[in-house]
Amino acid sequence: MPAEETAVETRGLEPVPDGERGGRVRELIPTWVAANISVLLLTMGAGLVIFNKLNIWQVLVVAVAAPAVSYGLVGLISIAGKRGGAPGMALSRAVFGQRGNLFPGALIWVARWGWETINAVSGAYAVLTVLDLLFGIKSNTALIVVTLLFFVGCTFVVSGLGIKALRVCSTWSTYLFGAFSVLVLGYLLFTTDWSAVLGKPAGSTAMMVAGIGTIAAGGISWVPSGPDFTRYLPRTASAKGVVGATIGGAGVVVLPMVLMGAVMAVGTPDLAGTQDPVSFIGELLPTWIAVPYLLIALLGMLLINSMSMYSAGFTAQTLGIRVPRAWAVSVNAVISLVFGFLLMVVATSFFGSFISFLTLLAVAFSAWIGVFGVDMLRRTSYDGPALLDTTRTSAYWYRGGFAWQAMTAWGLALVVGTLFTKVDWFTGPLATTWIGENGLGWVAGILTSGALYAVLPRTASPAPAEPEPAAGREPAGTLSI
Repeated sequence: MPAEETAVETRGLEPVPDGERGGRVRELIPTWVAANISVLLLTMGAGLVIFNKLNIWQVLVVAVAAPAVSYGLVGLISIAGKRGGAPGMALSRAVFGQRGNLFPGALIWVARWGWETINAVSGAYAVLTVLDLLFGIKSNTALIVVTLLFFVGCTFVVSGLGIKALRVCSTWSTYLFGAFSVLVLGYLLFTTDWSAVLGKPAGSTAMMVAGIGTIAAGGISWVPSGPDFTRYLPRTASAKGVVGATIGGAGVVVLPMVLMGAVMAVGTPDLAGTQDPVSFIGELLPTWIAVPYLLIALLGMLLINSMSMYSAGFTAQTLGIRVPRAWAVSVNAVISLVFGFLLMVVATSFFGSFISFLTLLAVAFSAWIGVFGVDMLRRTSYDGPALLDTTRTSAYWYRGGFAWQAMTAWGLALVVGTLFTKVDWFTGPLATTWIGENGLGWVAGILTSGALYAVLPRTASPAPAEPEPAAGREPAGTLSI
């Protein structure tokens, strides 16, 4: 039975055979809608007004440009999924080499810990807010632990089931969240002081550009995962359709959510500075809207984390962890629990921690994006057996398991991006330059890695060596060191 058709997806890194590719491009729309159903977008929209000092028209520009740029990149890299039929970080072996891929793979895997922790915390806060609104139960340390366990446990189940479960949940959450978002939008339309919203003076262009980077960072974090959700598409699926569905699915959520957050911030100036990024919804909306809206948003945040853990399972397998994908996600689940507890109980500023994380996340992912993107322009197919062969016989072994051109471009781009970056606890030496002031360190990372990889000599795939004895060959998903 095809791996996708069973209740639990059993396929790991191995490419999907052409005969099992029954997916459709339009199925990507609810996937990327679900990837953005998070009340954090409201908080980020508020941050554009409160911290970046933007007016509503500048926020509109940010809300349109950010998903177009970030999910445009997601869509473009997703094309590799239908070409190779394998997860993004497995295809990355063809670019960096079997051993070389361990380095960007490990960094991306660690970065997912933070993203999953942020979403776990947001989901736990949503549960706590609902309990307070309905039953008057106030938050305490024991309840925080229980809600985190509940949220992460549900995430583990959905992500463990695989692509089919994610598609079903994404479709229904899209309908429900869309309906209630229209309801919230209507409520704000009739209760907002629009003279205050429209009368707010404009902020600087630099802060608007930086705002685009902040909102786009969430989308950029999905770029390496894009192929994970297109690997079941036929090779003949429209590349333009993939990009369009990805941008459209994300944009239809990001645009109204960011704008609603900005509108809310005018009447609630302490919104973006709160430690709890969710409870304000119960203060601004009547209970009969706030409770179902939070419950649906909770489902959305659960799906975001499920999608992230789904991809993290593949990444863990590319690092040589010898467990099925469904169990590989358990590592990230445990990490989300531990870090989530620290963020909810120990950290003093959720929003500051969140923005710092997003900034560093974009830099970490941008170096990989530039190299992988340029490589996509050079190749139209991937060698499936070579992707899984982690021994010296692999066509993707290159020199000692490393593609030095890709590794050089990636490493230097990481350094360049970091030099232009400024967060709460770190300031790069070039953060005060025009690039740094405009929050474009991630763009510098993409351009640096892409340009370097393009001009360096192309990596030659050597002829496979003589096969090693059967006893010396490792199973797919492990690495010969």
